[in-house]
Amino acid sequence: MIAELLGVLFFWLAIGLIMIVVISIRQINEYERGIRFRFGKFMDTMAPGWRIVWPIIDSYQKVDIRVKVVDVPDQDAITKDNVSVNVNAVLYYQVTDATSAVIKVEYFEYAVSQLAQTTMRDIVGEVSLDELLSNRDAISHRIQEMVDKATDIWGIKIVSVDLKHIELPEDMKRVIAKQAEAEREKRAVIIKAEGEVVAADNMAKAASILASSPGALHLRTLQSINDVSSDQSNTIIFAIPLEVLRAFESAGKYLDNKK
Repeated sequence: MIAELLGVLFFWLAIGLIMIVVISIRQINEYERGIRFRFGKFMDTMAPGWRIVWPIIDSYQKVDIRVKVVDVPDQDAITKDNVSVNVNAVLYYQVTDATSAVIKVEYFEYAVSQLAQTTMRDIVGEVSLDELLSNRDAISHRIQEMVDKATDIWGIKIVSVDLKHIELPEDMKRVIAKQAEAEREKRAVIIKAEGEVVAADNMAKAASILASSPGALHLRTLQSINDVSSDQSNTIIFAIPLEVLRAFESAGKYLDNKK
């Protein structure tokens, strides 16, 4: 009788032990790491696979070690030359030390987002508006370096930071548009002046050649008349030198005197 009771007891103990083992199994995926605590103290970092986490005495926390993205919300900032702007960015980070990410900082995702926001405002305040608009990549790299340096002790690597959008006040947009229009007008005036200089230089060379060749000006005049006369709707007006008219006048007076 006692042997039967002991047999039943051992059977149920075995069943209970198996059940405890089954419910204690935890799966850690390939892209995760498990941080295990025993009686509240750090025990070890669990690699991917099935792992035993004993009830009551053990607890654990999974950490995703894939690259994650944080959409840094719009931030109002003032540039070095006192221009108010609204900027936002996107930040990519990866947990390289799961133990530090859990033990050394609370809610590391939130901490990274807040650090990125304050750093972005600080960097924007150190540059002028022209630098912010023209050197966006360099400023993004500076933000990345500063955030990465601060999160290094948390076991987090900042992969990249990209400024997405820079919103300017409406009055500043109008000023920039006027400045761009004035710059385009300036280039147009310069190009036109350079063209006139080249044209004048070519005309001077042509005049010099025509003046140095006897009869060249007369041939050029005849050529121009021929070009104009090709269209019947054109009216040709000959410009006669004043000396020729005076010669006709003198000849007329001479004939009158003869009469």
